[in-house]
Amino acid sequence: MGEQAAISTLWHLLRADAEGWRLSLRGDWCLDRLAAIDAAIPKLPIPRDAIVRLEAGELKALDSAGAMLLVRRLWQAGVAWSNVRRDDLPARHRHLLDLVEQRFEEAVLAARPQPNMLARLGRAAADGLREIHSRLRFLGHAAASLAEVVIKPSHIRPRELFVQLEQVGLRALIIVTLMNFLIGVVIAYLTGIQIQKFGANIFIVDGVSLGVCRELAPVLVAVLVAGRSGSAFTAQIGAMKVADEIAAIITLGLSAFQVLVLPRLIAIILVMPLLTFIGDLAGLYGGMLIADLQLDISHAAFIERLQAVLKLKTVLIGLGKAPFFAAAIGLIACHNGLRVSRDSRSVGLATTATVVQSIVAVIVIDAFFAVLLSELDL
Repeated sequence: MGEQAAISTLWHLLRADAEGWRLSLRGDWCLDRLAAIDAAIPKLPIPRDAIVRLEAGELKALDSAGAMLLVRRLWQAGVAWSNVRRDDLPARHRHLLDLVEQRFEEAVLAARPQPNMLARLGRAAADGLREIHSRLRFLGHAAASLAEVVIKPSHIRPRELFVQLEQVGLRALIIVTLMNFLIGVVIAYLTGIQIQKFGANIFIVDGVSLGVCRELAPVLVAVLVAGRSGSAFTAQIGAMKVADEIAAIITLGLSAFQVLVLPRLIAIILVMPLLTFIGDLAGLYGGMLIADLQLDISHAAFIERLQAVLKLKTVLIGLGKAPFFAAAIGLIACHNGLRVSRDSRSVGLATTATVVQSIVAVIVIDAFFAVLLSELDL
């Protein structure tokens, strides 16, 4: 193997020779010195499956804690215990190391007992309550911050707000318009095939206008915003947390909530009704185009029927859902972003969770409105 440079600390001497590796222990390998030894010897640079000879010429004391640290370091280096030569150690140290290694191997290889159903149920309930508490706390903080901004508008950061308005609203116009236009085309085409059999072509206007303005456009816009802007909120805030930028903001005496959360939350609440209205127009135009091409209903006839069947109440109901969808998406996205741990993997997991949770929240809110409006005869 050849002679190599030795690695020496107050607690050990590691060197390689023709017979393998020699590890000489020094000082007191005891519990009260464990932290110092652990800091001084973070790892042993020994090749995997190498032959290691332990020596105790300068070892003063060894207890079970020190033996466990030594066994763990050898295990982390990939050295099999059968390749560790312990003949040069005193008998008491050799027996202690063998016993510790045996218990350590049993602990590593032993299968962890599976918790019973009651334990799993309790853990799930505790996790659920912890999640509810965290979200309610975040919701209360958001409500208090919004109220403070209403009282003192100077606390809002206009530059960040306008940046978010551009990102959430202006840059989403194309995809929102295209998707709602296609939805209007699909609804009109499929509906037109059925009603054409009964000669009730004009009723295509009723189906498209009511379906798009009351349900389809608000929900579709919310899903698109959740996938586009909600995930972006989480990724941006999560990346800032990983890079310690949020800690830097707090160190400067600024409120991370006012700097990061409020501009995004306000922007998405303001923009969502506008995007929904544009989605209404795009969906109606898609239906109008198919009505003209498939059912011979001119644009003028379509608009005339539209004025008769589409009430302002229907449009306002669809637009009224949008801020609730937006608030849910913004709160979920920012909350997940702030909960990211300090690794890049958690950013991806949080971003995925934001999209899923936001879509579920949109559907639940829409179902709530459907039941409520039905009870109110609206």
